[in-house]
Amino acid sequence: MASLKKLRAGDPKSATPSKPKILIFGLPGAGKTWAAIDFPNVYYIDTEGGADLAHYTDKLKKSGAAYMGPADGSNDFPTVLDEIQTLATTKHGFKTLVIDSFSKIFNTQIANTQEGMEKRGEVDAFGASKKQAVGFTRRLVAWLNKLDMNVILICHQKSQWKDGKEVGLTFDGWDKLEYELHLALRIQKVGAERRAFIGKTRLIPFPEGESFAWSYAEFAKRYGQDVMESEVKVTAIATAEQVAEFKTYAGKLKLPPEVVEKMSAEDPAEMEAEKIEKWLVWLRGQQAAQVAKAPAA
Repeated sequence: MASLKKLRAGDPKSATPSKPKILIFGLPGAGKTWAAIDFPNVYYIDTEGGADLAHYTDKLKKSGAAYMGPADGSNDFPTVLDEIQTLATTKHGFKTLVIDSFSKIFNTQIANTQEGMEKRGEVDAFGASKKQAVGFTRRLVAWLNKLDMNVILICHQKSQWKDGKEVGLTFDGWDKLEYELHLALRIQKVGAERRAFIGKTRLIPFPEGESFAWSYAEFAKRYGQDVMESEVKVTAIATAEQVAEFKTYAGKLKLPPEVVEKMSAEDPAEMEAEKIEKWLVWLRGQQAAQVAKAPAA
């Protein structure tokens, strides 16, 4: 009897708790940014240039934060993606990434695409101008999942419509984004207090429909301050040799369409080293199996 392969899964309680990845939205002046930069060791990407005012920069400076503004390329999606890759793969002292606002960079990318289409005489049909912005956002989410930092994506607020009627409030950006993150919060000023109203959530301490005082202290108490302030781990990305081997196997092996689609979902050069190695182990097995089945010459 052939020996069984060892399964990779282990004790669920041995899994390392991940840092929170959240989306927040609300009206201007609701206190979204002010509380966000109270999170630990912030790397602040200011896509709008609104946080270059003295009271913001004073607070950022006092907390030991770093500031990346429009002059540094904060409103260029590829530049921001490159910055996040660097944060994920190099040693540094930051623990929280804030992008303020995601709405700005998402909509700027759409506007840039529309401008290019107009110059080329192309028709913006079936949401064609949004495809590149959505593609960049999918890559952003993939890198945020690799990034061992707390993440806050700040968005503008807009009305939500259904069947021609306003049915509520939502965020301005890729409409599937809230499903890709741990938590979506609507920030609102209630009297003198700023409150966070919980929307889509994967987190038990944040039940949908409830609200809490919007502050780092309250958020950390619910999520776990020890997790949020723990040392950031560097993510090891696929080596050039791993990528080359992956591409060789993917190009020559006859694989089921669903496997090819899954393999193509992420650029191999951006895969984590551990993930691509698991793929390679499987692909080597497929190669050996196909060679064994091949008729003798």
